[in-house]
Amino acid sequence: MKTVAIVKFVMLVVGVAMLAGAVYMYKDTRSFLAGAMHAQGTVVDLERNESTDSHSHRSVNYYPVVQFADAGGRRIEFTSNSGSNPPAYSRGDTVEVLYHADAPDKARINGFMSLWFGPLLVGGMGVLFTAIGAAMIVVPIRRKRLEADLKIHGMPIEAQFESVEQNTSMKVNGQSPWRVLAQWLDPATSQVHVFKSDNLWFDPSAYIKDRKINVFMDRADPKKYYVDLSFLPKLAD
Repeated sequence: MKTVAIVKFVMLVVGVAMLAGAVYMYKDTRSFLAGAMHAQGTVVDLERNESTDSHSHRSVNYYPVVQFADAGGRRIEFTSNSGSNPPAYSRGDTVEVLYHADAPDKARINGFMSLWFGPLLVGGMGVLFTAIGAAMIVVPIRRKRLEADLKIHGMPIEAQFESVEQNTSMKVNGQSPWRVLAQWLDPATSQVHVFKSDNLWFDPSAYIKDRKINVFMDRADPKKYYVDLSFLPKLAD
């Protein structure tokens, strides 16, 4: 449980930091464009960059190396900060170059990927991390409020214990949590309702056996319910 608490706050902090970084990169690019000079350049080489991720998957990208002459006639060479595979450029291609007179070696190719890929990538990851972190914080809070409301206003049901399963759609430190399954036959409709409890970070099988389990169900919406497992022992910290 401590691991889950740490993960959700780390995700949120990292996401917010990435969003801040994306805003900084966007403003930096806007500032660069505002004072940039234009020149024609030529792709003279493709720099090969190979990397390996945490799963040992190798990826190769090619970064164009560009030469151009600045306003003073000096020959400048730089490597683009944006690479791809397959390469977006070939040797001998003519490209438009943007540069500042006081730092021509930090020139950039005047293209969408070269200028905006970085802010978009970091911003997109920031949105994803922030959304996941926020959801991990907000969803349990809303769930607790729903549970409290169902205990007061919901229809109490005695459901029959069915089984214990692992929720393999979720993993923390390589372990999936457990859920208790119970079912109830609605005598009014002859329909069987299957209820799944919230996630548990220990196997509760030995503490349930063949017993009835209290469930509180929304009378107007049977999909909203709360499986009461308050009889189970608490997990030690």
